[in-house]
Amino acid sequence: MIHSMTGFGKAVIQLENKKISIELKSLNSKNLDLNARMPNQYREKELILRNTIAKALTRGKIDFTLYTEITGENSSSSINAPVVKKYMQELNEISSVSEAALLEMAIRLPDTLKTEREEIDAAEFKVIENLLSEAITEIINYRKTEGEVLENDFTLRIASIRTLLEKVIAIDPERIENVKTRLQKGVAELKEKYDENRFEQELVYYIEKFDITEEKVRLANHLDYFNENLVSNDSNGKKLGFISQEIGREINTIGSKSNYAPMQQLVVQMKDELEKIKEQLLNVL
Repeated sequence: MIHSMTGFGKAVIQLENKKISIELKSLNSKNLDLNARMPNQYREKELILRNTIAKALTRGKIDFTLYTEITGENSSSSINAPVVKKYMQELNEISSVSEAALLEMAIRLPDTLKTEREEIDAAEFKVIENLLSEAITEIINYRKTEGEVLENDFTLRIASIRTLLEKVIAIDPERIENVKTRLQKGVAELKEKYDENRFEQELVYYIEKFDITEEKVRLANHLDYFNENLVSNDSNGKKLGFISQEIGREINTIGSKSNYAPMQQLVVQMKDELEKIKEQLLNVL
């Protein structure tokens, strides 16, 4: 079963004095591209959190955000009184406003608030790890649901290419006869005598150059192989991408050898379906 690289997961918990939220957003990318945002006091644990995310999500452009909101009376921020007083003294020397106005101006200036660094205890970090696990589970489920949509689309388009291939196979004898007729007509218009046996030999040789038997067989095999990997236990978008390239190679060869307008029209339709598959494969994990 395939998984999409697009997903979203969120988990929130309310502690005694703070609320902690974790969000994970994922988009398609060739490799793992992880961007982490979190308060400074959690940076010492960033590598552990990154490794957990990388192991679980494998690929994608992932945004990881950890929010905290103080909800209790305790706060790590306080007014830096000496700095505020110093600002008020200097402002008083250059202005004649009230003390309340001086305080209002001073409190807006840099370094008027001081924040004490909070250390993360083991219990709180365990809570964060559990919260991250919840968010990862949610984003994986999201990716799985999106993957089911993609899988259904791929199945329909591969079936469409197979139907078009069957039409190619059906008109192939007609194509060969058409080529023979055109060659015979061309020779007849020359109004020159020729060795019919030699002409037949040359005709067979010429027709063999346009034979697409091997391409038809290989294309059918590639379509089967694509479907097998589509429903395998592992989601492997890169492998499906390689198979789609092989499918495209056979379709292109059939088109170059066809030399017959009705068959070329079928080839164009197959290319259109394959192009849509390739576009969607960019989102597969």
